[in-house]
Amino acid sequence: MGLKGGVFGVALHTVDPDQGVSHGIDQCSFQVSANPGQPTAALAKVASGGELSRISLAIQVATANCGIVPTLIFDEVDVGIGGAIAEIVGKLLRQVGKEKQVLCVTHLPQVASQAHHQLLVEKSSDGKTTQTSISTLDEKARIQEVARMLGGQTITEHTLAHASEMISQAHFDSAKQP
Repeated sequence: MGLKGGVFGVALHTVDPDQGVSHGIDQCSFQVSANPGQPTAALAKVASGGELSRISLAIQVATANCGIVPTLIFDEVDVGIGGAIAEIVGKLLRQVGKEKQVLCVTHLPQVASQAHHQLLVEKSSDGKTTQTSISTLDEKARIQEVARMLGGQTITEHTLAHASEMISQAHFDSAKQP
């Protein structure tokens, strides 16, 4: 996930019992070093948005089968990433989706192309009110949407071919895994 050489740890320390905190005297913090050679520090202080997203996803993937929660919701877990790392995040979400229901809000084609199913959320306004609609995309509509995510306003045959290839590759890669 683009954190090669990174370190993750948990720091526990006891505060002075005379301080009397409502949630106990033990405090816990996640400690990270995203890059080799850097000392660990509190996650909240040193992690970028992208690192936070990937660490959160890694925790979810590692603990997905530890609980009974049937649905995991990720709202832009891919913020601050792109390219190959986004594809890896998409693959991890797809992997978790084999065991749990995963709902993921994304703006990245590398993530969207990995989905088992894709929904399109659209807002429309008449100037007075705003409506939100959700529609399920069939295979052709998925290719169009991933192409839109890839190419922006102008969608060419090359963009459509790339989108189709990304979606097909996700199905192929998934079929190869046990």
